[in-house]
Amino acid sequence: MVPVSFAGHDMHILPRGALFWPRRNAVLIADLHFEKASWYARSGQMLPPYDSMATLEAIEALLDATGAREIWCLGDSFHDSDGPSRLPADVRMRLAALTRHHMWTWVTGNHDAALARRLDHAALGGRVVTEALVDGIMLRHEAVAADGQPEISGHFHPKLRLSLRGRHVGRPCFVMGVTRLILPAFGALTGGLDAGHPQIRALVGDGAEALLATEDRLLRFPLAGALSRCGII
Repeated sequence: MVPVSFAGHDMHILPRGALFWPRRNAVLIADLHFEKASWYARSGQMLPPYDSMATLEAIEALLDATGAREIWCLGDSFHDSDGPSRLPADVRMRLAALTRHHMWTWVTGNHDAALARRLDHAALGGRVVTEALVDGIMLRHEAVAADGQPEISGHFHPKLRLSLRGRHVGRPCFVMGVTRLILPAFGALTGGLDAGHPQIRALVGDGAEALLATEDRLLRFPLAGALSRCGII
Protein backbone atom coordinates (compact mmCIF):
# COMPACT_ATOMS: atom_id res chain seq x y z
CA MET A 1 0.00 0.00 0.00
CA VAL A 2 1.70 3.19 -1.19
CA PRO A 3 0.57 6.81 -0.73
CA VAL A 4 -0.59 9.16 -3.47
CA SER A 5 -2.20 12.59 -3.30
CA PHE A 6 -5.30 13.27 -5.37
CA ALA A 7 -7.49 16.40 -5.30
CA GLY A 8 -6.06 17.42 -1.95
CA HIS A 9 -6.74 14.04 -0.34
CA ASP A 10 -4.24 11.46 0.87
CA MET A 11 -4.96 8.08 -0.69
CA HIS A 12 -3.18 4.73 -0.83
CA ILE A 13 -2.88 2.57 -3.93
CA LEU A 14 -2.84 -1.18 -3.38
CA PRO A 15 -0.98 -3.53 -5.75
CA ARG A 16 -4.15 -5.59 -6.36
CA GLY A 17 -5.82 -2.56 -8.01
CA ALA A 18 -7.81 -0.96 -5.20
CA LEU A 19 -7.74 2.51 -3.68
CA PHE A 20 -7.75 3.06 0.09
CA TRP A 21 -8.98 6.40 1.45
CA PRO A 22 -7.69 6.61 5.04
CA ARG A 23 -9.69 9.69 6.06
CA ARG A 24 -12.91 7.79 5.39
CA ASN A 25 -11.53 4.32 6.16
CA ALA A 26 -12.88 3.45 2.72
CA VAL A 27 -11.89 1.12 -0.10
CA LEU A 28 -12.76 1.92 -3.72
CA ILE A 29 -12.80 -0.80 -6.37
CA ALA A 30 -14.17 -0.89 -9.91
CA ASP A 31 -15.36 -3.33 -12.55
CA LEU A 32 -15.77 -6.55 -10.57
CA HIS A 33 -17.86 -8.15 -13.35
CA PHE A 34 -19.29 -10.84 -11.10
CA GLU A 35 -20.79 -13.73 -13.12
CA LYS A 36 -19.07 -12.88 -16.38
CA ALA A 37 -18.33 -16.54 -17.04
CA SER A 38 -21.97 -17.58 -16.57
CA TRP A 39 -23.08 -14.79 -18.93
CA TYR A 40 -20.84 -16.19 -21.65
CA ALA A 41 -22.00 -19.72 -20.90
CA ARG A 42 -25.56 -18.80 -21.83
CA SER A 43 -24.38 -18.24 -25.40
CA GLY A 44 -22.36 -21.45 -25.50
CA GLN A 45 -18.92 -19.96 -24.78
CA MET A 46 -17.70 -21.94 -21.82
CA LEU A 47 -15.26 -20.33 -19.37
CA PRO A 48 -14.13 -21.66 -15.98
CA PRO A 49 -17.04 -20.81 -13.65
CA TYR A 50 -14.90 -19.61 -10.75
CA ASP A 51 -14.57 -15.91 -11.49
CA SER A 52 -17.08 -14.71 -8.89
CA MET A 53 -15.51 -16.71 -6.07
CA ALA A 54 -12.01 -15.54 -7.04
CA THR A 55 -13.14 -11.91 -7.07
CA LEU A 56 -14.98 -12.30 -3.75
CA GLU A 57 -11.91 -13.84 -2.09
CA ALA A 58 -9.80 -10.92 -3.34
CA ILE A 59 -12.29 -8.47 -1.80
CA GLU A 60 -12.28 -10.35 1.51
CA ALA A 61 -8.47 -10.27 1.59
CA LEU A 62 -8.53 -6.56 0.78
CA LEU A 63 -10.91 -5.79 3.64
CA ASP A 64 -8.88 -7.92 6.06
CA ALA A 65 -5.69 -6.09 5.05
CA THR A 66 -7.10 -2.56 5.32
CA GLY A 67 -9.77 -2.86 8.01
CA ALA A 68 -11.97 -0.64 5.84
CA ARG A 69 -15.55 -0.08 6.94
CA GLU A 70 -16.78 1.79 3.88
CA ILE A 71 -16.81 0.15 0.44
CA TRP A 72 -17.46 1.82 -2.91
CA CYS A 73 -17.87 -0.41 -5.98
CA LEU A 74 -17.58 1.94 -8.96
CA GLY A 75 -19.82 0.28 -11.51
CA ASP A 76 -20.02 -2.90 -13.56
CA SER A 77 -19.91 -4.88 -10.35
CA PHE A 78 -21.92 -7.51 -12.23
CA HIS A 79 -21.38 -8.37 -15.86
CA ASP A 80 -25.10 -7.82 -16.46
CA SER A 81 -28.05 -6.74 -14.34
CA ASP A 82 -29.23 -10.36 -13.95
CA GLY A 83 -25.87 -11.37 -12.51
CA PRO A 84 -27.02 -11.34 -8.86
CA SER A 85 -29.57 -14.06 -9.58
CA ARG A 86 -26.87 -16.33 -11.04
CA LEU A 87 -24.41 -16.08 -8.15
CA PRO A 88 -23.59 -19.46 -6.60
CA ALA A 89 -25.22 -19.84 -3.20
CA ASP A 90 -21.94 -19.79 -1.26
CA VAL A 91 -20.76 -16.63 -3.03
CA ARG A 92 -24.13 -14.94 -2.44
CA MET A 93 -24.04 -15.79 1.26
CA ARG A 94 -20.50 -14.48 1.79
CA LEU A 95 -21.12 -11.34 -0.27
CA ALA A 96 -24.31 -10.57 1.67
CA ALA A 97 -22.37 -10.93 4.91
CA LEU A 98 -19.89 -8.31 3.70
CA THR A 99 -22.62 -5.83 2.77
CA ARG A 100 -24.27 -6.30 6.18
CA HIS A 101 -21.11 -5.50 8.09
CA HIS A 102 -19.83 -2.60 5.98
CA MET A 103 -21.17 0.67 4.61
CA TRP A 104 -21.43 -0.77 1.11
CA THR A 105 -22.35 1.26 -1.98
CA TRP A 106 -22.88 -0.12 -5.47
CA VAL A 107 -22.44 2.53 -8.17
CA THR A 108 -24.19 1.38 -11.33
CA GLY A 109 -22.34 1.06 -14.62
CA ASN A 110 -23.17 0.42 -18.25
CA HIS A 111 -23.27 -3.35 -17.70
CA ASP A 112 -25.50 -3.31 -14.60
CA ALA A 113 -27.63 -0.19 -14.96
CA ALA A 114 -30.74 -2.00 -13.65
CA LEU A 115 -28.95 -3.38 -10.62
CA ALA A 116 -31.15 -2.01 -7.82
CA ARG A 117 -34.16 -4.29 -8.24
CA ARG A 118 -31.96 -7.34 -8.92
CA LEU A 119 -30.02 -6.82 -5.70
CA ASP A 120 -33.25 -6.62 -3.70
CA HIS A 121 -34.46 -9.86 -5.27
CA ALA A 122 -31.17 -11.62 -4.50
CA ALA A 123 -31.08 -10.16 -0.95
CA LEU A 124 -27.48 -8.99 -1.37
CA GLY A 125 -27.81 -5.71 0.51
CA GLY A 126 -25.93 -2.47 0.11
CA ARG A 127 -27.29 0.75 -1.38
CA VAL A 128 -27.33 1.54 -5.10
CA VAL A 129 -26.53 4.95 -6.65
CA THR A 130 -25.69 6.19 -10.12
CA GLU A 131 -22.98 8.51 -8.76
CA ALA A 132 -22.10 10.26 -5.51
CA LEU A 133 -20.24 13.40 -4.46
CA VAL A 134 -18.06 12.44 -1.49
CA ASP A 135 -15.87 15.02 0.27
CA GLY A 136 -15.60 17.07 -2.90
CA ILE A 137 -14.82 14.11 -5.21
CA MET A 138 -17.37 12.70 -7.65
CA LEU A 139 -17.50 8.90 -7.61
CA ARG A 140 -19.00 7.39 -10.77
CA HIS A 141 -18.50 4.56 -13.22
CA GLU A 142 -17.42 6.38 -16.38
CA ALA A 143 -15.58 9.71 -16.51
CA VAL A 144 -17.64 12.65 -17.79
CA ALA A 145 -15.61 14.93 -20.06
CA ALA A 146 -17.70 18.04 -19.37
CA ASP A 147 -17.41 17.73 -15.57
CA GLY A 148 -14.46 19.73 -14.27
CA GLN A 149 -14.69 18.69 -10.62
CA PRO A 150 -12.39 16.02 -9.17
CA GLU A 151 -13.58 12.55 -10.13
CA ILE A 152 -12.75 8.90 -9.46
CA SER A 153 -14.12 6.34 -11.90
CA GLY A 154 -13.55 2.97 -13.60
CA HIS A 155 -15.00 1.60 -16.86
CA PHE A 156 -11.89 1.54 -19.06
CA HIS A 157 -9.95 -1.27 -17.32
CA PRO A 158 -6.64 0.54 -18.02
CA LYS A 159 -3.54 -1.61 -18.50
CA LEU A 160 0.06 -0.58 -18.91
CA ARG A 161 1.95 -2.54 -21.53
CA LEU A 162 5.69 -2.76 -21.04
CA SER A 163 8.62 -4.23 -22.90
CA LEU A 164 11.01 -5.82 -20.39
CA ARG A 165 14.14 -7.62 -21.56
CA GLY A 166 12.48 -8.44 -24.85
CA ARG A 167 9.26 -9.68 -23.24
CA HIS A 168 5.96 -7.86 -23.62
CA VAL A 169 3.88 -7.78 -20.45
CA GLY A 170 0.69 -5.99 -19.44
CA ARG A 171 -0.35 -4.91 -15.96
CA PRO A 172 -3.58 -3.32 -14.72
CA CYS A 173 -2.82 0.25 -13.71
CA PHE A 174 -4.36 3.45 -12.41
CA VAL A 175 -4.46 6.50 -14.67
CA MET A 176 -4.26 9.86 -12.93
CA GLY A 177 -4.41 13.49 -14.02
CA VAL A 178 -5.02 16.74 -12.20
CA THR A 179 -8.74 16.15 -11.65
CA ARG A 180 -9.34 12.54 -12.75
CA LEU A 181 -8.33 9.17 -11.37
CA ILE A 182 -9.35 6.04 -13.27
CA LEU A 183 -9.15 2.70 -11.44
CA PRO A 184 -8.17 -0.60 -13.04
CA ALA A 185 -10.62 -3.49 -13.19
CA PHE A 186 -10.62 -5.47 -9.94
CA GLY A 187 -12.50 -8.51 -11.25
CA ALA A 188 -10.80 -11.84 -11.81
CA LEU A 189 -12.06 -12.23 -15.38
CA THR A 190 -11.53 -8.84 -17.00
CA GLY A 191 -9.52 -7.59 -19.96
CA GLY A 192 -8.13 -4.11 -20.39
CA LEU A 193 -7.60 -1.08 -22.59
CA ASP A 194 -4.14 0.36 -23.16
CA ALA A 195 -3.60 3.18 -20.65
CA GLY A 196 -2.27 5.35 -23.47
CA HIS A 197 -5.38 4.94 -25.61
CA PRO A 198 -6.48 8.31 -27.05
CA GLN A 199 -9.90 8.06 -25.37
CA ILE A 200 -8.34 7.71 -21.92
CA ARG A 201 -5.73 10.40 -22.51
CA ALA A 202 -8.35 12.83 -23.81
CA LEU A 203 -10.41 12.37 -20.64
CA VAL A 204 -7.56 12.61 -18.17
CA GLY A 205 -5.83 15.53 -19.91
CA ASP A 206 -2.31 16.90 -19.92
CA GLY A 207 0.08 15.43 -17.42
CA ALA A 208 -1.67 12.04 -17.33
CA GLU A 209 0.30 9.26 -15.68
CA ALA A 210 -0.10 5.51 -15.43
CA LEU A 211 0.50 4.36 -11.85
CA LEU A 212 1.68 0.90 -10.80
CA ALA A 213 2.07 -0.02 -7.15
CA THR A 214 4.40 -2.58 -5.63
CA GLU A 215 4.32 -3.39 -1.93
CA ASP A 216 6.39 -0.33 -1.07
CA ARG A 217 6.84 1.78 -4.22
CA LEU A 218 4.68 3.74 -6.62
CA LEU A 219 5.90 3.61 -10.23
CA ARG A 220 4.83 6.51 -12.45
CA PHE A 221 4.81 6.43 -16.27
CA PRO A 222 3.90 9.58 -18.24
CA LEU A 223 1.23 8.98 -20.90
CA ALA A 224 2.65 11.43 -23.41
CA GLY A 225 5.28 11.62 -26.11
CA ALA A 226 7.88 10.05 -23.84
CA LEU A 227 6.08 6.69 -23.78
CA SER A 228 8.54 4.92 -26.06
CA ARG A 229 11.48 6.16 -24.02
CA CYS A 230 9.90 4.64 -20.91
CA GLY A 231 9.73 1.27 -22.63
CA ILE A 232 5.94 1.38 -22.92
CA ILE A 233 4.45 -0.22 -25.99
